[in-house]
Amino acid sequence: MILSPTTESDIVAAISDARAKRTSLAIQGGGTRKNLGRPAQAERTLSLAAMDGIVFYEPAEMVFCARAGTPVATIEKMLAERGQMLPFEPMDHRRLYGGAGAPTIGAVAACNISGPRRISHGAARDSLIGLKLVNGAGESIKTGGRVMKNVTGLDLVKLSSGAFGALGVLTEATFKALPRPETSATLIIRNLDDSRAIAALSQALGSPFEVSGAAHLPAGAGAPEARTLLRVENFKSSVDYRLGELRKLVGGDIVLADDETRALWRDIGDCAMFAAPDDRAVWRISTAPSRGPDLVRLVQKGGAVAHFFDWGGGLIWLAVDAADDAREKDVRAATAACGGHATLVRAPDELRARIDVFQPLPEPMMKLSRAIKTSFDPDGILNPGRMYAGV
Repeated sequence: MILSPTTESDIVAAISDARAKRTSLAIQGGGTRKNLGRPAQAERTLSLAAMDGIVFYEPAEMVFCARAGTPVATIEKMLAERGQMLPFEPMDHRRLYGGAGAPTIGAVAACNISGPRRISHGAARDSLIGLKLVNGAGESIKTGGRVMKNVTGLDLVKLSSGAFGALGVLTEATFKALPRPETSATLIIRNLDDSRAIAALSQALGSPFEVSGAAHLPAGAGAPEARTLLRVENFKSSVDYRLGELRKLVGGDIVLADDETRALWRDIGDCAMFAAPDDRAVWRISTAPSRGPDLVRLVQKGGAVAHFFDWGGGLIWLAVDAADDAREKDVRAATAACGGHATLVRAPDELRARIDVFQPLPEPMMKLSRAIKTSFDPDGILNPGRMYAGV
């Protein structure tokens, strides 16, 4: 059964009814990310698709608030009309998962969905300054506001962003926006191996030339030859100057103009290179950039793997055969050896239900997670098991 509330009061009533009947609820926005995390282990689905609309938008302050079911495309269009943008460039998982539906701002906030610009502007949670949610006790909670401020004690905004709906049903989200750059360009360095590419990306990111995208695509990841990519954005005169300085610093012999740059980084952010064939499992691993090449080599010892790097080498995307548990043992061992966190982003439902999708937590951290979950959702009815079995 799918419940489709249109107001916060409807959500409070739905949760109260679920508590009374001991019925679990899977929380869903546009349905485009339902395969992110472990499969839903709930008897009913609470869809926020009808919770749509802009609550307020203050262009001069570059702040907006939207209801959870508002499509991301609607917000991006609204911001673009005022020369503004979402700073964190959220990933669109439809490229990996297929299907219809519209990605919603509530899912972006709840799952901390971020893209290539994270290295320069932070993650979604860094721009999220306020939210409203209904917890598992049916209580409406408002936290944060319209301005950035220091927080003492428990920061519920940051805690809720990345909790995948396990703590409450997010009903509204307030974000800071940024000015949209006049133009962008991408510098391409060809035919570097992984280690030399990460060194070049690190050198560029450590420079004063304000790189907003830094990725390395090995041969076969969208092109026959390896490409190391550096994106710069701003006014045209600034972009031209910084491109010239970056070429002196790290080399490079190809420059992509604005339209090509936007399309390329959209593909990188959406992991479009691994969209097909769709029977492969896809892992997302964060680690120190200097350890990235070693981590990939360790996984490759167990068999073939396709990969590319984003975030200056700090984010690794891996595509492997979904058989043999999607090489979970190889991935976990390599991540343990090099440090980092690995998440299984795409795999068959049966596999995602059987193995750890998110990075396994040490028992003290798992105990703390259970305690936080219980404090927000005492009966465990909201997205049970979405992140970890039994939580």
